[in-house]
Amino acid sequence: MKVGILSVLIAAPLLAGNETDERTKRIEEAATVLSEIMNAKDNSIPQDLLEKARCVGIVPNLKRAGFVVGGKYGKGIVTCRLPESNRWSAPATVRIEGGSIGFQIGAGETDVVFIVMNQSGEDKLMKDKFTIGADASAMAGPVGRSAQAQTDARMRAEILGYSRSRGAFAGAALEGATLRADNEDNRKLYGREVTQEEILHGKVKPPASAQALYEELDKYASRKTGD
Repeated sequence: MKVGILSVLIAAPLLAGNETDERTKRIEEAATVLSEIMNAKDNSIPQDLLEKARCVGIVPNLKRAGFVVGGKYGKGIVTCRLPESNRWSAPATVRIEGGSIGFQIGAGETDVVFIVMNQSGEDKLMKDKFTIGADASAMAGPVGRSAQAQTDARMRAEILGYSRSRGAFAGAALEGATLRADNEDNRKLYGREVTQEEILHGKVKPPASAQALYEELDKYASRKTGD
């Protein structure tokens, strides 16, 4: 019996470590996705949009899921610009479910990126759950470094969406997708109960695994944002 108890005690930290690794890996994958997309030269997110973004969300490897209405499910991260320093918040973990992603999800991977363009859109992220297109206005984002992104419609959109599947990258409105704060993953990542708002408002120390993500954001989204 003592041997059995000892085995459980030894295994417990290993399991906790694996759970943390899952979340840190997701943050690192998000940095890789952003880097690969922005290195695609004329088929990337216009840098002027990233420079004006309030928040950036990345969901690596969206999956097909029969248990979700709409059949799509993924876990990712979101970070918001801190206006007092122009740096980025610690990444908050999120889940996205359903919606119109833009590509047919099959055996390959689909990565989703969304950028929040104004204060109204940022306020939606502070909620535990909201639906893109219903609670927050959204459009498929323009693609290309020289894209004329500043049309009236895009200026009014709170969220601009993108998806990448099998190497193809395009704007995606993400209409009908539900975005949820992943409170359980946030607790496991930061070791305590913490709200989405606390994380995105800079009240939480970033994990070391976010360094590569910050490097990509500093490279492509360094200019001070406006409302």
